[in-house]
Amino acid sequence: MRRARLGLAAAMAAGVVLLGAVPASAAPGDGSAYGADVDVTLLGKPAVHVGPLAQASTEGPTSGTLVGIDVPGIAHSGTVQTTAVRDETTGAVDSKATVENLSVGVLGALGTIKADAVTAECHATQDGNAGAATLAGLNLGPLGDVSATPAANTVVNVGALGANVAKITFNEQIANPDGSLTVNAIHVRLLGGVLGSLGSGDVIVSSATCGPAGLPVPLASGAGMWIGLGLLAALGLPAGVWFSRRRATAQAV
Repeated sequence: MRRARLGLAAAMAAGVVLLGAVPASAAPGDGSAYGADVDVTLLGKPAVHVGPLAQASTEGPTSGTLVGIDVPGIAHSGTVQTTAVRDETTGAVDSKATVENLSVGVLGALGTIKADAVTAECHATQDGNAGAATLAGLNLGPLGDVSATPAANTVVNVGALGANVAKITFNEQIANPDGSLTVNAIHVRLLGGVLGSLGSGDVIVSSATCGPAGLPVPLASGAGMWIGLGLLAALGLPAGVWFSRRRATAQAV
């Protein structure tokens, strides 16, 4: 009888150890997106900070919509739409931001950035993170030409009086310390403190962040819970059967 109890206790303890070896509530990866963020100080004018606009997050709300961006002298647009969702089963994360009918005039007389639609998106799975930007109908005027699907971190330098006064990065991709990936479709950085400076600060249009992907099927719920209970039952069953047979033999005697 004592052996049976010890065997059953050992099996139960082993089951608990196995359950504890797998994270009880492994949180899936996070994701976020926004349509635009403006933080600039133009020469002779007050600082302007607007945004992030139309934010979305995997923690909720998972989507955002804005009828348009209106920052006088800096940026205007049509509809802004964002999403950030995760798959609780696989742990995958998808984030996306789109700004339509964009016009960025923060560079003043040096040039205006125009596009029919500007999209940034990223996708995180167990295999890693990936992202891309699409710039439909992009028109940079005197600033040059850039593909509608630019390579990651494509840079256009903007000069005046023989010096660079701004830097525009298209499909900016940033690997963050926490393992996530941020994709900014357009990032205009004003380089203050140089000859011919327009001011300082940043204008970001269409930004998406995701990853790293979370662990699939947390053990504490759903299919993971049933797997854990199945392991526990499988380990406890042999001891239970042995105990029942031992008891039946003792009663027969």
